[in-house]
Amino acid sequence: MTRDLRKYATQTNKRLILGGIGLLYLVGGGLIYLIFGREAAITGVICLTAGLSPLVLAWLALSLVGWVARRADPDR
Repeated sequence: MTRDLRKYATQTNKRLILGGIGLLYLVGGGLIYLIFGREAAITGVICLTAGLSPLVLAWLALSLVGWVARRADPDR
């Protein structure tokens, strides 16, 4: 039985990142909601989204470059 450790590491990293972002929104937004109210929670979620957008755009650009590189080199 063979194991693809690269695929496992990629899958684990994706799950950890999505879990961290989910925790940030749920716990952070929830605490803002409990302490400051609904309007502040909406503003907090908007700010979290705006703050994460450059990271998401960089990740998308790097994923696109990786996809192009894999397509250009079929041996990989």
